[in-house]
Amino acid sequence: MEQKTSAKAKSGIVFLLMIFIAGIYSCEFRKEDKIKIAVSKSWGSAHYVQYEQWLKSIDPSFEYVNLYGLEYDEAIEELKQCYGIVLSGGPDVAPGVYGDPLDSVRCGIDYMRDTLEFKIIEYALNKTKMPILGICRGEQILNVYLGGTLVVDIPTDFDTTITHRCEDPADCFHEVAVAEGSMLNKISNVTGGTVNTNHHQAVERLADGLKVTSRSIDGLVEAYEWINPCMKPYMMAVQWHPERMEQSNPLSRPIAVSFINAVKKYFKLRENCCSKSCK
Repeated sequence: MEQKTSAKAKSGIVFLLMIFIAGIYSCEFRKEDKIKIAVSKSWGSAHYVQYEQWLKSIDPSFEYVNLYGLEYDEAIEELKQCYGIVLSGGPDVAPGVYGDPLDSVRCGIDYMRDTLEFKIIEYALNKTKMPILGICRGEQILNVYLGGTLVVDIPTDFDTTITHRCEDPADCFHEVAVAEGSMLNKISNVTGGTVNTNHHQAVERLADGLKVTSRSIDGLVEAYEWINPCMKPYMMAVQWHPERMEQSNPLSRPIAVSFINAVKKYFKLRENCCSKSCK
């Protein structure tokens, strides 16, 4: 009896979720569409290209859409055809966005990118509920969008003996702890590990609704996720660059696999919802 009740409960949750998502779209969904993933910026240097290469190593059939450089309305139109978004690394988020405009002099800022990413985060979270993966700057700006703040400059604003940025970023690593029971813990199957680092900024105050899932030994936030993921889109945010790490590292490849699987599930759910609601 308990198993039957449990199965019915799970079925009901899935049904309600499908109704919830189906109501979001106009259902302009075509069976022949390839699965597309948007990247907030995926060109400009060899580092930006690595996001696509890293994810393609998991599933080479996906298409990737660069949003940087598009007009804001064009970027949203492109995002409408995508089933996941990667918020990639890059320059600093303008401190003025989180209430500290005077600290802008200590930052390298791309105001156009700040505005673009705020718009696409808003659309992704509030209009489509598509999976989001935030990396480095992506982790930081997602926290800012949700109401959090950042450490403007780690060496001067955060008491630490750990080097978070080196002259040679390819040879800069430190240890992190991973919270037991977190999604990051479950997909990586580790409670700690070594990650790369190339940062002078980091999460300071975490936004409401989020929980820390990894910290460096000095206490700096290295990853976070939803406190309560129920009825929220998949979201993983990490400070390090998993796309630049060895895939054998449990804090690299499993993140890509988890995100790709979430995108596939979202694609299928959207397909099912739209096919039912359009009959």
